[in-house]
Amino acid sequence: MTWTGVFPAVTTKMQASGAIDIEATQNSIDRLIENGISGVIVLPMLGENATLTQSERDTVVRAAKEVVAGRVPLLSGLAELSTDNASAAARNYQKLGAEGLMTFPSLAYRTDRQETVAWYKTVAEASDLPVMIYNNPIAYKVDVDVETLKALVDVPGIVAVKEETGDIRRVTDLFNAFGDRFDIFCGVDDLILESLALGAIGWVSGMTNAWPAECVSLFNTARGGDFATALPLYRLLTPAFHLDTDVKLVQYIKLAEHLVYGAPEHVRKPRLPITGEERANVEEIIMQAISDLSCLAGRKVGKG
Repeated sequence: MTWTGVFPAVTTKMQASGAIDIEATQNSIDRLIENGISGVIVLPMLGENATLTQSERDTVVRAAKEVVAGRVPLLSGLAELSTDNASAAARNYQKLGAEGLMTFPSLAYRTDRQETVAWYKTVAEASDLPVMIYNNPIAYKVDVDVETLKALVDVPGIVAVKEETGDIRRVTDLFNAFGDRFDIFCGVDDLILESLALGAIGWVSGMTNAWPAECVSLFNTARGGDFATALPLYRLLTPAFHLDTDVKLVQYIKLAEHLVYGAPEHVRKPRLPITGEERANVEEIIMQAISDLSCLAGRKVGKG
């Protein structure tokens, strides 16, 4: 199996009470698919996975399966503390209809290389689902680096790496070490053009939740080698893309969705809504992007 294209990390929509808004979540997934994304990832960190009960996670996967309806691959995030729980979760998500897993490292503590290898090998062998390794050492303090992946290269269930170290040199290091063995996905929005230039074939994106058509266009244009066309759009969106790397990315991206198309921006505690100067600053970035995108679209229409 080869995954490629834009795979948004879908936000889980909430009501003001903190309860999951299933209808809004399904509507957002349908909007993403209608705008050309290549796959859907529910229950990512951006989807507030860690704040949900297992019953709620199951509900989200079932609801996503219903609305996706086979149009694109459906992946589920898998974030657990223990190996046994992670293995059980892998089997459970397969039973619920997920077609792949984006697997976090253990959330229990910082595993060393041997433990990290054992974790991913066990989870990958627990179900028939292909696994994308979620490599975000900035947030989770575990780096699935080249040496770690060498110990996992013979595990057939591991098919992709979400590369989120923030070090663009890692993309080339992975290709030099493994060729095409793993599908390399860019995991941060503000490195997508650089990652594509170095050979990445996919993008796990946050801000695609707000601007799916524009992000798909950016990806396809750049992957096709037309960087002269892609650069203006990338530069325009980069201030908003920077919000994807902040500790409050959930609040920021949900606010972007709210401003762009009216989605609910509620989050679940302990996250709180952003207010005051912080909110004003984020709104300014998002509204500037909305305005600039409108002007860019107008110029294209005029040119045509």
